[in-house]
Amino acid sequence: MKKSIERVQTGIRIEKKLLKVLKGLAEHLDITVGDLVEGMALHCFEGKPPFSKETCRKIEQLKSVYDLKISAEDSHKLTESDS
Repeated sequence: MKKSIERVQTGIRIEKKLLKVLKGLAEHLDITVGDLVEGMALHCFEGKPPFSKETCRKIEQLKSVYDLKISAEDSHKLTESDS
């Protein structure tokens, strides 16, 4: 059964290569980036892994393609460059 929700438009700042990986994954899964982020957040809030092993393999491919070198370990240590 589908649940009715209210969505809002938001502007968030996000690391450039991370966004490319998210867009590539959303395209691969045939969903929007917003739907992808909602699903990831809801899974994480419940302590559940958001992706299957197959999807994790795709994420690794996309990280390689877009040269994404940051990880969860870096998440609270990031600073913006001056460019």
